[in-house]
Amino acid sequence: MSIMVKKFRFLVATLMLIIATALQAQVTTSSMSGSVTDNEGAVIGATVVATHVPSGTTYGTVTNIDGRYNFNGMRVGGPYTVEVTYIGYGKNTTEGITLQLGETYSHNVVLTEEAFTLDELVVSTRKTKFTTEKTGASTNVNNTQILRMPTINRSIQDIARLSPYANGMSFSGGDGRSTNFTIDGANFNNNFGLSTSLPGGGNPISLDAIEEVQVVIAPFDVRQTNFIGGGVNAITKSGTNIFKGSAYTYFNNQNMRGNKIGDVDFGDRNKESRTIYS
Repeated sequence: MSIMVKKFRFLVATLMLIIATALQAQVTTSSMSGSVTDNEGAVIGATVVATHVPSGTTYGTVTNIDGRYNFNGMRVGGPYTVEVTYIGYGKNTTEGITLQLGETYSHNVVLTEEAFTLDELVVSTRKTKFTTEKTGASTNVNNTQILRMPTINRSIQDIARLSPYANGMSFSGGDGRSTNFTIDGANFNNNFGLSTSLPGGGNPISLDAIEEVQVVIAPFDVRQTNFIGGGVNAITKSGTNIFKGSAYTYFNNQNMRGNKIGDVDFGDRNKESRTIYS
């Protein structure tokens, strides 16, 4: 009997370990939700299709008994085109939707019945305002902003400073070494506390490979754990149907170094130059 109890305890412990591993907090995608209604209330069974235009990725579902729909695990960014159709109603099409990392985009649609005449088809729609559901103080920096940001050493610290809570990799006055940093859901933390450089003690991933960065401050979100004060979630770029690339260069020579202190002249500077291509 005792052997059976030991085996049972071992199986329970193994199962709990597997569950804990599966529940590792990761924020690498976006979501979209909303409702479809008409002038009488919820529209049940309406078809909702969201298309990621650059890659052609599509997400489809139908509305439930309350007229609501939900997409999880969507690609970050955009633009997206959302089409809502239902028998007897006109097609509702909304273009140019952009999703932010780790947040839910709310897109509500009001359908109007099709009105036919002998000459034309009249379709009336109404576009909803952009809304997102926040789970705490957060700052999202998309790829367009990253490209426009001036940067000295091409590090995440140069991007994270857009958050009003940031001071380097320190957030809300906390020690930067306690900041949780993830790239595509993988931890790049300073587990031993020996360096203030994040992620991974430096810049293991080129800034050109980053699609979006999210800075969060104590969010009430079960997907985000393992840090005190602040967290940085980054995702890398994914493929599209367009062939493109990026490059940068740094140049430095002796003319970028002074040779005077006050009235003291130290003479000619030694010639030197350094150029970085990437």
